[in-house]
Amino acid sequence: MEITEMIKDAVLEASTTFRTDQIHAYRRALDLEVNENAKWVLELLLENAEIAHKEKMPLCDDTGIPHIYMEVDEDTAIPAGFFKEIKEGVARGLRELPARPMAVRGDSIEKIEQSQGLYNDPGMLVPPSFFIDTISEDLSQYGASGNELKDGVKVHVLMLGGGPEIRAHTYKVFHKRDHRKVFGDVKTWLRSEIPMMGCTPCIPTVGIGRTHFEASSLMLKAMAYGDLNQQSELENDITEFLNSSNTGALGIGGSVTALGSFINVGPQRASGVRILCTRPCCCVEPRRSSVYISSESLDGF
Repeated sequence: MEITEMIKDAVLEASTTFRTDQIHAYRRALDLEVNENAKWVLELLLENAEIAHKEKMPLCDDTGIPHIYMEVDEDTAIPAGFFKEIKEGVARGLRELPARPMAVRGDSIEKIEQSQGLYNDPGMLVPPSFFIDTISEDLSQYGASGNELKDGVKVHVLMLGGGPEIRAHTYKVFHKRDHRKVFGDVKTWLRSEIPMMGCTPCIPTVGIGRTHFEASSLMLKAMAYGDLNQQSELENDITEFLNSSNTGALGIGGSVTALGSFINVGPQRASGVRILCTRPCCCVEPRRSSVYISSESLDGF
């Protein structure tokens, strides 16, 4: 299968399909929920996911902005034209879905002001600059092994919606040499923003690094690899804190405000601050899929 077709299928899968850990998390939420109205919402969200997967329809009418995160083995050569194929695959997937036309026309000022309207072609919704990393051999916190992905490229497609972006935040925290201070700030921020997001239950995702770019990159990696069936003590702490807020599904009250949490802590520097990127993924996110392209496929590209 050509690379363009693989990426197109990845866009469609991310946009239309709940992961297994998402389905399990929703079923656990149904067992925990005591508010009958909220339980009804959770059932509808699961039914929506079943229909979307069966009919190959978007999980949400906000079909999201495509983000591409790639992991490349250090011994793998990237052939000429490879990135062009990735972009073309994204455009084909957006058209076939079809994605909501959201690309804004015009020059810099016109795009900011949205004065020239939108492109009708969903394929004009170009992804941001690709995030490219080396394949890590330490993915144990995500239940994966870098050794499984040697000699090739792994491409993660993330479809990121507007609601979570509005409530996301990248900021500094004075840590005072205490991780509880850092995560206390995370919980305070999330507790203030999530009730205004509307599309709960959520999955808060947090990256902690040395710079704003690094924190955002770590957050994206947490979305690519996070698993609701494997939660750390810190992830469970954030989830339990948010569930005690009684925000509930769609903000109507209830026992389950968060299905789980994804946290990724990267290298840190000798400093009094930590840089955090915090994003509360909505009830259908993170919408993601991944494809592995072997070195043999790249050789024949």
